[in-house]
Amino acid sequence: MQFTPHNYQSYCIQRVVDDPAVGLFLRPGLGKTVITLSAINILKYFRWQVQKVLVVAPKKVAEATWSKEAAKWDHLKHIRTATVLGSSAKRIKALNTPADVYVINRENVEWLVDYYKQDWPFDMVVLDESTSFKNSQSKRFKAMKRVRRFIKKMVLLTGTPSSKGLIDLWAQVYLLDGGARLGDYREHYFDPDQRSRTQIFSYKAKDGAENAVLTAISDICISMKAEDYLQLPDFIQHEIPVMLDAKAKKAYDQFERDLLLEVDEDVITAGTAGVLVGKLLQFCNGAVYSNEGHVVPVHDCKLEAFLELLEQLNGEHCLTFYGYQHDRDRILECLQKHRKDLRVRVYKGVEDEEAWNAGEVDVLLVHPASCAYGLNLQQGGRHVVWYGLNWSFELNDQGNCRLYRQGSPYEKVFIHYLIVQGCEDEDVMATIQDRADTHEAVMRALKARIRKVKEETA
Repeated sequence: MQFTPHNYQSYCIQRVVDDPAVGLFLRPGLGKTVITLSAINILKYFRWQVQKVLVVAPKKVAEATWSKEAAKWDHLKHIRTATVLGSSAKRIKALNTPADVYVINRENVEWLVDYYKQDWPFDMVVLDESTSFKNSQSKRFKAMKRVRRFIKKMVLLTGTPSSKGLIDLWAQVYLLDGGARLGDYREHYFDPDQRSRTQIFSYKAKDGAENAVLTAISDICISMKAEDYLQLPDFIQHEIPVMLDAKAKKAYDQFERDLLLEVDEDVITAGTAGVLVGKLLQFCNGAVYSNEGHVVPVHDCKLEAFLELLEQLNGEHCLTFYGYQHDRDRILECLQKHRKDLRVRVYKGVEDEEAWNAGEVDVLLVHPASCAYGLNLQQGGRHVVWYGLNWSFELNDQGNCRLYRQGSPYEKVFIHYLIVQGCEDEDVMATIQDRADTHEAVMRALKARIRKVKEETA
């Protein structure tokens, strides 16, 4: 695919190329990955200024996003990526594989620093979702601080660097400039807030602190404020690749093979087509209904990707479309376990609509068929998440228009699709993009998969 950057993307690419350290504080979906890879391409193959690049990212992002993005664009297809994941032996093998960009999950940063010690080989480091390094007392921050002097170019990527207040900024900016701009951060910009006689538990920003901090880092960070003057599209589509782990992918391939081999491609009816694609999409989402109607969990890969996306949104409200009742139930269970700080509701009627529009809901779970028409939800947020994909372009379009519509107080709306790679999700996404007739698209995709399965088993 040909990459034609928007004006803001060209500006950001040039900043990464020119500046020894820069923070791109841009919303999810604005192309931070392709911006960074484009800059890496220039730095390595046109200016010969970097040799080995390390990307530190959340686990699901590390698994798929960077390699998928490099393969997507014509000008980046020669970029070699290596994912440094899995067991220690697998990580070491990946590190010894020739590549341009090495992608590791943030949990293994300390291991990586200990592995190389003084022989650190990466002259450029990209911290994808840099808020993972906001705690200056964390092991990963201290590990990165130890090798910072070996790094010629540092890039931070995040959508909301200070979601819980200005206090989150110091550690991130320190990794850019070594403390030059913010100095004695707490003393200059904060007053003690909650405290006992002997201990301070929290700090609150002084009057005027936000403007002073943003001014201090304005030369080294392209902040969210940049959205006010950079030319951005009004509707931003964000496709998030999700990789199944080895066990889940093997199970999916077996499930698909057994399912499709029972059907002759020439005699598929609308009824059987619906059953087949429904089963495959259920598997993509993480659970399937048995023949007796019981829910059988098969993996948590998409749930993990959803949690990472919520982390990137940093508290911004999101309208989330699910495909099946077990999707809804598993999402609710997952959020109750891992994100008790979020206010979550399932859309059932007017009360939920009013609560969402009043800003009282962080995650509103909705089935697209129940709210595709007539509902006005644009007051409550600007992020749509498709957890379960839908074959119908009409339902997809109408679902997105719950937020992307006249009367929205937001200038931009972000649509996030969680797409399991190499599975039925990809067929659905291709149909949505082609605006194809749903029935014809389902039949065509199924017949192609049946032929492929039969050829593989012949």
